[in-house]
Formats: sequence, structure tokens, C-alpha cells
Amino acid sequence: MKKFFKEFKEFISRGNVLDMAVGIIIGGAFTAIVTALVTNILTPLINWIPGTNGTGALQVVLREAVLDAEGQVVTEALIIDFGAVISAIVTFILTALVLFIIIKIINSIRNKADALKAKKAESVAPEAVAAPAEETPAEEAPAAPAAPTEAELLAEIRDLLKSLNSEKE
Repeated sequence: MKKFFKEFKEFISRGNVLDMAVGIIIGGAFTAIVTALVTNILTPLINWIPGTNGTGALQVVLREAVLDAEGQVVTEALIIDFGAVISAIVTFILTALVLFIIIKIINSIRNKADALKAKKAESVAPEAVAAPAEETPAEEAPAAPAAPTEAELLAEIRDLLKSLNSEKE
């Protein structure tokens, strides 16, 4: 049992778990944005299509609602709602697309940072071997800014989403 808790502690304390937690939080916030987009923009556009008459054309009523003499619902209607399924699929596709784009951007930034590091390492190594110490110029060129780490990028994305969410409220 002690080994289990030790392994769990090691797992939790890794940076990847924290990155995953940030990703889940950002994903939850982003899901709210996509759901609002589908519910408030795409669904009304689908309902606007001539002949669909709202979402009624996208529903199949299996059993009508049963009402008593006073008009109160005794038994709810049994309806298959294809419109809700279509909305969920559109939400999923939009979420996956945007997350794909975010990952592509992050990977692109990482690749550029790695290329810069490799180029910098190549340019520093030959000069150090070829030039004697007394011929080194007095003033060095300013160092290039360090590439942002994954944690810094995730923190920046989180802060941007927080600011967008606060503007929306």
C-alpha cells in the first residue's frame, strides 16, 4: 500500500499532470464557448432553412403527450430529436478543430524554438573552437529571448481565456 501511495505521489507531482489539469480547465471553458456558438448561432441558422419549421422537422414523435381534463401533462411525449444529435456532433467537430489548431500553433512555436536553439548552438560551437580567447570582441551580441516553455504557453492561453470569459460576463 505504501508503494501505491508513493507511486501516486510521484505521478501527481510530475509536470505533465499539472499541464493536463490546466488543459482540462481550458477545455471546459472552451466547451462553453462552442456550446454557445452552436446553440445561439448555428441552431437558429439550421432552423431558418425553409421547410424545417423549427426543429420539428428534425424530430420524430413516437408517442404524443397525454393530458388530463385540466390540460396538465400526465405522460410526457416520447420524441427522437435528431436536431440535438446534429448540434452535439457540430459542437464536437468545432471543439476538435479548434484544439487541433491550438496544438498546431504550439508545436510550430516549439519547432521554431528548437530550430533557434540548434542554430544558436551551431553558431556558438565553431566560434569557440576557431577563435582564440584574445581575439574575442569586447561586446557580445545581445542574447535572443528564451523560447517560452510549455507551462508558460499554457498559462498564457489560460489567461487569455479568462479575459475573454470575463469580457463575456
